[in-house]
Amino acid sequence: MVVRIRFARHGVRNRPFYHIVAMVGRSRRDGKPLEKLGTYDPLPDKKEEAKHISLDFARTKYWLGVGAQPSDAVRFLLERAGVLPPRPLYPKVKRSPHLARKEETE
Repeated sequence: MVVRIRFARHGVRNRPFYHIVAMVGRSRRDGKPLEKLGTYDPLPDKKEEAKHISLDFARTKYWLGVGAQPSDAVRFLLERAGVLPPRPLYPKVKRSPHLARKEETE
């Protein structure tokens, strides 16, 4: 059973609000979650100009520890919150030996 940490959309049209949940990977987006881990409001308040995120760090670390895979959007939030280490900007690519020999001869 693959567990994913992802968003479940709530709110109304043109006013999204997301719950950060742990779900079975094959279930639908707004299906029943295994556990609710937090909330995310992507639209900033008019007064504060800040997006609101609440997250249960202990339970999120638990789910990551047992092998839950975060979605790309949730991974970005977890990196910003300091739960996950940031991904490298450029992945390290091994050069093929064929290209290395070709450059040496030139």
